[in-house]
Amino acid sequence: MKTKNFNLIFILLFQIYSTLFYAQENNFEFLPQGLHFLPIKGNNEEARIGILYYHKNGNLKVDIGNNIDILAFNFPNFNSKLTLSIEFMAYALSTNYAEKRLQIDALDGFFGGNTAFSKKYESGKLISRFRIIHNSAHFVDGHFDMHNNSWIRNERPIPFTKDFGELLAGYQFDENFGSIRTYTAVSYSTLIRPSILKKWHSFFGFEISTNKLINKVFEKETNIFWANHYSLEGNPKYQLNFNNLIGLKFGKMDDKGLIFYLSYFYGSNPFSEYFSQRVSQVGLGFFVDFI
Repeated sequence: MKTKNFNLIFILLFQIYSTLFYAQENNFEFLPQGLHFLPIKGNNEEARIGILYYHKNGNLKVDIGNNIDILAFNFPNFNSKLTLSIEFMAYALSTNYAEKRLQIDALDGFFGGNTAFSKKYESGKLISRFRIIHNSAHFVDGHFDMHNNSWIRNERPIPFTKDFGELLAGYQFDENFGSIRTYTAVSYSTLIRPSILKKWHSFFGFEISTNKLINKVFEKETNIFWANHYSLEGNPKYQLNFNNLIGLKFGKMDDKGLIFYLSYFYGSNPFSEYFSQRVSQVGLGFFVDFI
């Protein structure tokens, strides 16, 4: 009797272990390859590696950062995928002052994480992302005049901080000519300084790409894309900002690649220490989809 019970327990445990092992092998990945949700190209608050040159004043926007998918859960019966990721990034304003070049004037830093979900359909896929991010901004030594021992233009640092949660939903259409990615998002800041800033923030936009106009380069797909990004921010008055990009990507749109682009931005200064300024900027730059 004891032997029979032992055999039943052994068979039951073996079945449970086999089921879990099968599920793990087929539905769960630790440190999966690639990146499930590629950063929004027109959104400044996304991780990327690149440089944007502003022709008007010779300044540079320098981006350093990356996203990493830590866990992935695949649901093949539902054509769906869920990932958990971490994000670390910063972008800096490089200026020229008093015959000194490449001085870091201001810096915005971000860190946090996100969970992304997608579901494939015949026409494309549903995309969504929820992320929690801490953002802080700082003036750096390039904003300080050592000769006069004063802040440049008498602009002193402000204690800028924003801790926010952001929910995004969209749809990516697979077309014969390429793809169209549409999205909209809303965010709420649980902590924000200065207190005059509004806690609610939203944005929406689209990215259109085609790989039919240019031949492959070194056997890699080449895409032309157009991205429009609109955001509504209260700094402190709610106003619409927009960022328009036209560019060329060497590589698939959903994969690793090198991007060269021309951009036009109008709205609140993306460097948060200057949040009260409205700027109009044309830029030429590049960045890497580092997956």
